Amino acid sequence: MKMVLRLVLLAALIAAGVWLWTILFPGPEKIVRERLAQAASEASFQSGENPLVSAARAETLAGFFSTNVELNINLSEHGRHNFAGRDEIIQAAAGVRSAVSSLKVEFPDMSITVGPDKLSAVADVVVQVQAAGDKDYYVQEMKFTFQKIGGDWLITRVETVRTLS
Repeated sequence: MKMVLRLVLLAALIAAGVWLWTILFPGPEKIVRERLAQAASEASFQSGENPLVSAARAETLAGFFSTNVELNINLSEHGRHNFAGRDEIIQAAAGVRSAVSSLKVEFPDMSITVGPDKLSAVADVVVQVQAAGDKDYYVQEMKFTFQKIGGDWLITRVETVRTLS
């Protein structure tokens, strides 16, 4: 009976250790998912946001991207937009915040493929955006390329995925 109790206790201890390890040291896929969720949260804003808070959040949003990031976005209703570098992202984020009173950004579906080197990843993401006054979401599939740079997973490229319509 003592032997069974010891084995059960040992199994519980091992399970707790594995659980703690996954919490303290998450895998690349989990980190990329969390980074995307945080980026969507920073891109979203409510009406009446303080201009200083708005500027700070635009800076924070740019921090999710590498310094030499490339964004190639082709939105059917809003045309093609190309951005290069964090400074252009900050300007674009500030421009959107001044043009629209509120914005809700969500990534309801994502598929993440981590590279064999565990230093790169590609996330195929469904992006849902709802601006103030719009009843419907604008939905677009996009591809985010991540690179682990200086210990952080940063977005190095974003591009619109062409879908059949």
